Amino acid sequence: MTERDFTAAAERYLDMVYRLALNCLRVPADAEDAAQTVMLRLWQRAEPFSNDDHLRHWLVRVTLNVCKDAARSPWRRRMVPLEHCREPVFDTPEHQALYAGVMALPAKYRLPLYLYYYEGCTVAEVGELLGLKPSTVQTRLARAREKLKAQLKEE
Repeated sequence: MTERDFTAAAERYLDMVYRLALNCLRVPADAEDAAQTVMLRLWQRAEPFSNDDHLRHWLVRVTLNVCKDAARSPWRRRMVPLEHCREPVFDTPEHQALYAGVMALPAKYRLPLYLYYYEGCTVAEVGELLGLKPSTVQTRLARAREKLKAQLKEE
C-alpha cells in the first residue's frame, strides 16, 4: 500500500473504525487505541485490496477482532468503565434518544443493529462480519427492534 492510498483510506474510514470500536468497547480511550491499532495493521498490510468494498469489509473485520482482543484483556476485566463517554451529537432529541436506546441494548442485538442502520451494511455483510448466518442476523435485528420499541415506549 502506498502512502497516498493509506492516507486516502484513513481519511475515508477512520471515523467509521472509531465509531465501531466505541460501539464495541464503550470507552473513548480504548476506542482510540483500537482505531490506531487497526490503522497500523492497514499500513503494514502488503496485499492490495481489490476494491473499496473489500477494504471496508477488511477494516470492519479487523476492528471487531481488535475489539474482541481488547475485551479479553486482563486489564480491561479489572477496570471500571468511565461514566461519561463521548456520544455522537444529533440534530433532534428524538434521534439522540433513539441512539441512546440502541446503545443500551445488549451487544448481541446492539452490534447487528448498529452495523445495519448506522454503518449501512447489508444483512449478508453483517452476518459475514459477525460470523453469523443471514437468518440469524435478521432474527437478531427483529428482536432488537422489538426490544428497542418496548424500551422507547417505557420512556
